[in-house]
Amino acid sequence: MNLWFISIKNIKSKPLHTVLSVLTLSFSLALLLGIAQIKHSFEQQIQQQVQGIDLIVGAKGSPIQLVLSALLHLDKPTGNIAYQEALKLSQNRHIKFAVPISYGDNYLGYRIVGTTPDFKKLYNTQLLQGTWPQKKLEVVIGSQVAKELRLQLGATFKSAHGLMANEHHVHQEEFTVVGILNSTNKVTDRLILTPLESIWEVHQHKEHNAPNLGHGENSHQQSKEITAILIRFNNPMALLTLPKKINKDTHLQAALPKYELNKLYQFTNIGLQTIATIAYFVLMIAGFILFSSLYKMVQERSYDLALMRTYGASRLQLLQIVLYEGIMIVSLSLILGILFTNISTAIFKHNLPQHLLNPLPLQAIIQIGCLTIGVTFLAVLLAVAPIFNLNIAKQLNHEK
Repeated sequence: MNLWFISIKNIKSKPLHTVLSVLTLSFSLALLLGIAQIKHSFEQQIQQQVQGIDLIVGAKGSPIQLVLSALLHLDKPTGNIAYQEALKLSQNRHIKFAVPISYGDNYLGYRIVGTTPDFKKLYNTQLLQGTWPQKKLEVVIGSQVAKELRLQLGATFKSAHGLMANEHHVHQEEFTVVGILNSTNKVTDRLILTPLESIWEVHQHKEHNAPNLGHGENSHQQSKEITAILIRFNNPMALLTLPKKINKDTHLQAALPKYELNKLYQFTNIGLQTIATIAYFVLMIAGFILFSSLYKMVQERSYDLALMRTYGASRLQLLQIVLYEGIMIVSLSLILGILFTNISTAIFKHNLPQHLLNPLPLQAIIQIGCLTIGVTFLAVLLAVAPIFNLNIAKQLNHEK
């Protein structure tokens, strides 16, 4: 007696219940996996992107906007600040080094960021090929930029004004690729880095050699502006005093990236928890539909089951028939749920920077999968209860 064959026949006999069970289970599984991936990615971004950057200083405005624009390069900047004022701030004894960034142009949607060689210290990034820019209009590109735009060493291009790709405000100056960065799964993968002088040159400022920010050199370029400064402290005590002093005594704004991103995470987590609650509710509904389907099958086919018992089938074999149905339904649901999640992830990756979505750890996938299997197993156990109380003689006599 082929129990799997009997289980398949039972599933085919009730297609509506089977489809509902599979769809609700797979949908709840996809929701739970998606939420888990978003939460994991957010936590990873906070740890990866903030590491080594204690403070961001920029123009007055929204602190979270300053962090998103200067750290993750996902928003517009709050404005520009005077380069001279940034130099003065960088000489503070609590600052280990300060790295200026200046932007406002892009190439095919990828931001061009003017900065200094200290930038690579903040992100601990290394060159895969070539050298770090030494002159104006030389650039080093992130791994994603090189891959997506197929740029190699020696390639040239013209930038467009603004942070979005456009063909209407293209500058005449040509940039030359002199280096390609290693992949770090950080924001550097999708940036085009160049000396500060390049940004000023493209925006028709007078040529000059900018001093290395953080080394206390004097500057007479008081008219020059930058977008923000990324700062690393000498000691933790600076965290308690310097941000407040900057916000109170200067025209600048100081934002703590870890604090602001954690605050954003707490805000978005409310929405994620709501969606997770809905997903658990859908999972409960899926379990109930599965239980209803299996229980109805046991009730309607009690005569067939009793007849099978007279031909030598054990209670265990009858239980296996129902259990196999549950196994097939949950297996199909797991496959579809993971497929839905992968499709959704692919869509998000196409519309968002790749580094924002980190792969979900296998442990999290196993935990959610086990939860789905647990709900299915419970539904099967409740559905097979009548089999334990099956009265063979009564069922056969009743049918006659």
